[in-house]
Amino acid sequence: MTELPYLIVSDTHLGAVPRETEAAFRDFLAHVPGNASGLLVNGDLFDFWFEYGTVILREHYRTLAALADLVETGIPVSFVGGNHDAWAGSFLRDEVGITLLDGPVEMRLAGRRTLVAHGDGLGKGDYKYRALKSFIRNPLVVGAFRVLHPDLGTRIARIASTTEHKADTGDAHSQGRASFIQAWAEEHLRADPGLELVVAGHSHVPAVVEVEPGRFYANAGDWIRHFTYLEIPADGGPPELRRWPVPGSTR
Repeated sequence: MTELPYLIVSDTHLGAVPRETEAAFRDFLAHVPGNASGLLVNGDLFDFWFEYGTVILREHYRTLAALADLVETGIPVSFVGGNHDAWAGSFLRDEVGITLLDGPVEMRLAGRRTLVAHGDGLGKGDYKYRALKSFIRNPLVVGAFRVLHPDLGTRIARIASTTEHKADTGDAHSQGRASFIQAWAEEHLRADPGLELVVAGHSHVPAVVEVEPGRFYANAGDWIRHFTYLEIPADGGPPELRRWPVPGSTR
């Protein structure tokens, strides 16, 4: 029996994309059973996610239910928090059934020793975000944000988000960020000969680069402009970029 590939998706930014995109993503989740051995969500699944004690964001309930259904089929789903949804917690872990990982993290994907990171704050550049990251992930700041009413917290997050602008702007900033992340990945691959694959997101630029024979850097792209995901073959072949059809998209 042929072993199934492992799938990786990142930067869907649900909540800041059209409903057609969210519906297409749920179709993608329904496609996973029978077509993949596992799924890694490598950050920014949501444009904003924050876990309160007894409240979840209503706009995501259908996707959360689809993820829970996927887990119940026996497909393992792992999640590395991104810069928009780093505050995952017990709801995603205990109620939805997702395995939460704090990146960068090493794991085995389709039998390969793999380093996984969302990509925010890695490599050179991203200096403003590095400063912001240390602030927004500070336990005192997280605790203070938790005291806010969820409606107010969501409003603040939406004001701070720049996701909607990324659908219409050029790639200059993204390409610069992508080059820093790729350089970081190549550095790790060359420093550790046993590492077979480095996976990232964040840049919104899909890529598969063979850094050395049989050893790759791969980026799943996004679901804002590209609607791409990665397929990691179980037979040791190169990672492959796939595009999911989204109604109304032109790419």
